[in-house]
Amino acid sequence: MILFSSQSLAQLRIEIRQGVERPIQIAVVPFTSQSLSSSEISNIQDVIQSDLINSGRFTTLPQESMLSRPILPSDVDFNDWRILDIDALVIGRIISSGQDQFTIHFQLFDVLRGEQLLAFRLLSDSSSFRSVGHKISDMIFAELTGITGIFNTKVAYISQLGVGDTSRYRLIVSDIDGENPQIIADSPQPLMSPSWSPDGTQLAYVSFEQDKAAIYIQNIEAGTRTLVSDRLGINGAPSFSPDGRYLALALSRDTGNLDIYMLNIDGQVLTRLTRSPSIDTEPAWSPDGQVIYFTSDRSGNPQIYKVDTRLGGNISRVTFEGTYNARPRLSPDGNQLAVVHRGANNNYRIALVDIESGLTQVLSGGYLDESPSFSPNGSQIIFATRENGSGVLSSVSTDGRIRRKIASVVGDVREPVWSPSLED
Repeated sequence: MILFSSQSLAQLRIEIRQGVERPIQIAVVPFTSQSLSSSEISNIQDVIQSDLINSGRFTTLPQESMLSRPILPSDVDFNDWRILDIDALVIGRIISSGQDQFTIHFQLFDVLRGEQLLAFRLLSDSSSFRSVGHKISDMIFAELTGITGIFNTKVAYISQLGVGDTSRYRLIVSDIDGENPQIIADSPQPLMSPSWSPDGTQLAYVSFEQDKAAIYIQNIEAGTRTLVSDRLGINGAPSFSPDGRYLALALSRDTGNLDIYMLNIDGQVLTRLTRSPSIDTEPAWSPDGQVIYFTSDRSGNPQIYKVDTRLGGNISRVTFEGTYNARPRLSPDGNQLAVVHRGANNNYRIALVDIESGLTQVLSGGYLDESPSFSPNGSQIIFATRENGSGVLSSVSTDGRIRRKIASVVGDVREPVWSPSLED
């Protein structure tokens, strides 16, 4: 096993497969600066444009089509933009405020009404320009759509390079647009089941580096890791509790049969939640931490069940539509489950299950879709799929209107998990 606190490698590449029917037409005027080169400035404005385009809800105006390039609000002539059928306009400038310290000003305008919607100043050094771009995108997105932005979040995933004896497995964390990838762990043995801590500073995952399954927690910033479970038998499917104090695990121990446990991380105290001759695995917490949803074949086929974390043994079935539902993941509001659902022609697709009604809506269109994970705002689901014989990532909006392919330049990718909202 080789651990990295930071290392760059091939990027993910985003391709919009389906967007909204009437995207918002937005113009992002090139930002200006008296102290920075155009390439340095582009680290902000290009990020903003890319984020908005990749959301599937916007189209942007090419710079060469702009009739004017205002710098200050007083420079804006709304008629220039109405002629071009632009709905919203962004302008900005970057002012040096010290040694490698900058103040980024930006304004957002409603062109049709001819009024300013947003005006903000953000402080940054040059190394954080991309992050600033994501923050500005989040503010613009929220203002124009009413949906909280998620551009300044991250995704963790497993990448496999090579096959057979030459395989290498990597746990990678990148920005949600695929940039700034970091290798968190690198091993010739399989790595599986990454899970974010609620504060976004740690990842739990399964490693087979000692020729058996063990669960580790990796501190992303410090580059350190802790072994938390290498008990007899299978140690699998770790999932952090909402308060970060516990892991839900699937353990076989000395029985050889998988059951769901809670592990107090600091005290290493185990609490067994299920006792069944069936296979119970893939635990996922409700947002309030009072319920764990899991996959079990106790009815003959994999279905989703839930157990009360305070009582244990109080188990009930959740999914009834279809003969196969697995890998549950909770929406941030706790009202929906994303699952792997087997449908017609034995295709495995991502579906959304309303917990109260049980209504199941199939969202994806592949034949082997798996590992769903909600965005922090609950509006999108990222998942793994197969395309042309390779493992790729995709995402779909929870209303099914927006679909994206997120392909790796090198290697197969799988088991994506969306980070929580990250605070600087």
